Amino acid sequence: MRPTDRAPGLQQIGHAHHDTVRLCRKIREAIDENVASSRIQRYCRHFLRKQLEPRFHFEEEVVFPVLGRDHPAVRKALAEHRRLRRLINGNMDPMVAVSLLEEELEAHVRFEERLLFNDILKKATPQQLARMRDASLALPPPSPIDRPLGSR
Repeated sequence: MRPTDRAPGLQQIGHAHHDTVRLCRKIREAIDENVASSRIQRYCRHFLRKQLEPRFHFEEEVVFPVLGRDHPAVRKALAEHRRLRRLINGNMDPMVAVSLLEEELEAHVRFEERLLFNDILKKATPQQLARMRDASLALPPPSPIDRPLGSR
C-alpha cells in the first residue's frame, strides 16, 4: 500500500518509511564506495536520534496498541526495534553493524508496510485512527537523504 493510500494517521509514517528505504540504499552505495564505516555509523546514529526514535515511539505508544503487545506481529516489530537500536548504538565492528543494519532496517520497514500496518488498519476504530492522525502531527518531517553518505 502506498503512503497516500493509508489512513491519515499512518501517511506520514509511510513517507518516513520510504525515506528509510532510501537510507538503506545510501548505506549500500557508501559501502560500495568504501566510505569509512565509522562515518556511515555516525550518520546512522544521527538518523536514529532525529528520525527513528520518534517514529519508534509513535508506533510503540500509539499504533501498536491497536493490536495489543501480545499480537505476534507487534512482538516481532518490538523485537526488531530493539535489534535496530542495538545495531546502531552498539559496540560491534562498524562495518558489520552497518551491513547488518542496511539489511535488517529495510526488511523491518517492508514487514511493517506489507503486513503489520495493514492488520492495524483493519482493526483500528475511528477513535484510534483519529489518535494516530493527531499524534502523527508531532512527528518530525522526514529528513532529506539526497546527499551521498560519504559527502560533506
